[in-house]
Amino acid sequence: MNASAPLATELAPLYADHLALMKRRADEALARGGFDHLVVPSGSLHYQVFDDRDYPYAVNPQFKAWLPLTRVPDSWLVYTPGQRPKVIYHQPFDYWHVVPAAPGGWWVDHFDIHIIRKPDDARALLPGPAARCAILGEPQSALGDHVPNNPEAVVNYLEYQRSYKSAYEIALMREAQRLAVRGHRAAEAAFREGRSEFAIHMAYCAAVGQDSAELPYGNIVALNEHGAVLHYMELDRGAPAEHRSFLIDAGASFHGYASDITRTYATDAAGEFQALIDAVDQAQIAMGQAVRAGVDYRQLHLDAHLRLMGILKEFGVLRISPEAAVANGVSFAFFPHGLGHPIGLQVHDVAGFAENDRGGRIPRPEGHPYLRMTRVLEPGMVVTIEPGLYFIDMLLDEVKKNGHADSIDWARVDAFRPYGGIRIEDEVLCTDGDAVNLTRPAFAAG
Repeated sequence: MNASAPLATELAPLYADHLALMKRRADEALARGGFDHLVVPSGSLHYQVFDDRDYPYAVNPQFKAWLPLTRVPDSWLVYTPGQRPKVIYHQPFDYWHVVPAAPGGWWVDHFDIHIIRKPDDARALLPGPAARCAILGEPQSALGDHVPNNPEAVVNYLEYQRSYKSAYEIALMREAQRLAVRGHRAAEAAFREGRSEFAIHMAYCAAVGQDSAELPYGNIVALNEHGAVLHYMELDRGAPAEHRSFLIDAGASFHGYASDITRTYATDAAGEFQALIDAVDQAQIAMGQAVRAGVDYRQLHLDAHLRLMGILKEFGVLRISPEAAVANGVSFAFFPHGLGHPIGLQVHDVAGFAENDRGGRIPRPEGHPYLRMTRVLEPGMVVTIEPGLYFIDMLLDEVKKNGHADSIDWARVDAFRPYGGIRIEDEVLCTDGDAVNLTRPAFAAG
């Protein structure tokens, strides 16, 4: 998708600063690994097993970190400290497929660009010897002696630094928010019209202007009880007899950067389930405001359990205190996933567990196996905040098996079970001061 002229004008100076930052990071990474050159293939197409069709192409994240290019397989980025970076741009002679357009945009003046017509033509343009190159990519991207080696010291440093988003990256992420919000509005309207999950999904894609291969992840479009399946992607073609509730977890892509937004709706605006949604929504806002430099994300997750159990206590679902529900594991039955994750070039962005820029892993809290972020928050990090409450039969049965059935008012559970569950998700930027919610302004813009 092409940027509008005003956005392109805004991005040009931001990109220059971003590229300078990428060079500094690469200089340090190469020094740590003892290499002379950074070589990053964009990735290649490869056939599905026992077939002559390609798997959907996904660009190498290490490549699109440098360039707003996401659909140019068999291309390469080459950087040598002290030299202009080089792009080897694959533009084949091909009448079977659409050929990538000539390079253009705010980035081209910063690179030496070499057009190749065949993937093998890149061989003569890659630096040598290959042993002096840090080559970051998948095995299928190998070309002659240039086989991806993904040196640990280089990858650890670059992935850790990706946690800190540049102003250019934040601008792209804001645009990804705006695109996704278009889809969310269209999806809500389709739900209110009584349409099927598949029809709602198609309305979302049409509004965003992206199909399933372009979206950053498969849309979760869940009506009624389906909201209790955390990654529900079946997309029923027929509308249910009754529309009670709707949970949608869907994002958009913009020049390689992802958005990830979840909302939940009830048909009955005056009903109890809508009141429960409203309570989770207010709690989610407060959780997002707690994103501050120096705060341990693990603590935010644990605090979220207490706050959500407080809501269930208020609504009569819990018979015990929130503290007791967390201590005895009952809270996990209602909130079985993590509070969120880093986001950027990837939906679940890298280095969420990194101890430092040389490696190591910060463990999850005991009893919380699905948390995807364990670091202390720092300025420049963007994380999702996505609390949820669900009525999942399998997990509720475990509560009974573990001897905690008396902790729950099962009649209240039965009242909410037909609605599936609730999740509210925004993306939040950590700064030197107050948190910056990137998602809600896009909804407020109208």
